[in-house]
Amino acid sequence: MVGMSDISGLAQSLQTSIDAAMKRVQEQAKQATDAKPSGEVQEYEQTVRKSALNAAPFATNVGTLVKDTSRLNVLSTLAANDPADFYKFTLATPGEVALGRVGDTGVRVQLMDKQGKIVADSNSEAGSTYDAYKKFEAGTLSLDRGDYTLRVSRDKGVAAKDEKNYGLQLRMGDYSKDYDTIAKQPAKGDNPLQQTPQLQRLTSLLTGGTTASSGALGILTGGSGGYSGRGSLLNGLF
Repeated sequence: MVGMSDISGLAQSLQTSIDAAMKRVQEQAKQATDAKPSGEVQEYEQTVRKSALNAAPFATNVGTLVKDTSRLNVLSTLAANDPADFYKFTLATPGEVALGRVGDTGVRVQLMDKQGKIVADSNSEAGSTYDAYKKFEAGTLSLDRGDYTLRVSRDKGVAAKDEKNYGLQLRMGDYSKDYDTIAKQPAKGDNPLQQTPQLQRLTSLLTGGTTASSGALGILTGGSGGYSGRGSLLNGLF
């Protein structure tokens, strides 16, 4: 029979392994040597929990991408037996968007529009959407303004039991505000329906609550809050 101390030890060992893997991804990001922005950069960081539902409507919101203003960074782990992670961002104006990546091999990244259509795909067998992905990485993929979703999964042939650590970065030109999102796994017992912005806004209306919106947070989330001034985990990718 397994004792409580044994279970506690296993949990602690697992957390130590996850922390070490995340640290490696952070170190990769900090060692990147691409061009730095001109002028002073304001840095922000938020830590969130991903939804327990693996579907685009429950994507983690990482903010609004504004040309020559904001840069969006995501750092997370695709957990064992977790099929995919989803991240939503909003493009304030049409233009060319760049994607940067660090982390483990065997990670597949897809960009989807608001209707769920795949716009770009890192799978080399994906045809025209793979061509679009290469433009995405080169910073020459033209996108209309609106909402988009990044889907992070495993490449074909990669075992579902393999955890995958990754960092993603979105940018349009230069930037003066750098936003990091550290996305943790859902807490045990989380009710994913409570995490949707739609239900949160409805609850706010029903209870008379208000949502603050000011300064840099307004640019990122439209006022949902949660960032603190650190950031730049992926500084140097571009």
